[in-house]
Amino acid sequence: MKRMRMNIENDLTFGEGCNEYLRNCETRNLREGTLKHYRESMKQLYKYVGEETLISEMNYKTMENLIIALRNNPLINDMSLYTYARDFKTLMYFFMKCEYIPTFKLTVPKVDKQPIETYSDKDLRLLLKKPNIKQCSFTEYKAWVIVNFLLSTGIRQNSLCNIKTKEIDLENSVVHINVTKNRKTLIIPLNDDINKILKEYMQYRKGDLEDYLFCNVYGNKLTKSTLYHSVYEFNKGRGVNLTGMHRFRHTFAKKWVTMGGSVVTLQKILDHSSLAITENYLHLLTCDIKKDIDEFNILREFKKESIRMK
Repeated sequence: MKRMRMNIENDLTFGEGCNEYLRNCETRNLREGTLKHYRESMKQLYKYVGEETLISEMNYKTMENLIIALRNNPLINDMSLYTYARDFKTLMYFFMKCEYIPTFKLTVPKVDKQPIETYSDKDLRLLLKKPNIKQCSFTEYKAWVIVNFLLSTGIRQNSLCNIKTKEIDLENSVVHINVTKNRKTLIIPLNDDINKILKEYMQYRKGDLEDYLFCNVYGNKLTKSTLYHSVYEFNKGRGVNLTGMHRFRHTFAKKWVTMGGSVVTLQKILDHSSLAITENYLHLLTCDIKKDIDEFNILREFKKESIRMK
């Protein structure tokens, strides 16, 4: 109680509390991408919970009012509502931990997450067709290798940008991913096809072991925007209108499951901290997999055959 009274006497505003939370995140060495997400989310939260609002005056009703206001905003979809509410809950629990407010339970509204549309088999045939090395530019060839690599490993975009040549072990057919979401090194096996593709690519790529495997025209690490633009142009040139770096990861997961791969192994490859996350990830693919089930309908096929026999 003494500490609680002390914190009330030196009450912080919501804006000050948010800045304190960001400093805490920096102390915990969270990635810049995570910090950027919180900064952007806080800008939106300030519109509903003013920066000058005293933390000591905030309670569960503050959360309820926030959710109602977000629902009434036609520009906020269900997924954005869920994200802002989740981030606000994280901030409130941080304030509770600091004893700025009493401890109480907060609930984030459930929403139906929309599945990310994966690349179709038709798209994949177009994207995976090897370009004529004698006629294509190195940029096109590199984009083709990147697409093959993403569909063979399922790794995240940030991990791809940070792979160095020395981390590709062709002899043992593995790639060492040293930049991951949970900061733990990940070793992913390489299938024979991507192993051969990388071997050929590295002969053209040349460079030193400390160089990034996929670099920009100046030999520096690819930025996410440069990588996206490169793949976008490649996809467009192949007649594939869909473009999305995370779409490759979802396509990898879908193909893994539909081809009979183990979910436990998929969890390790996708670098998920628990099997529950992988199962939730696969839940998003249900609608997309449903299309395949409808297309390859055994009952319909035999029904057609029965009709022809009549």
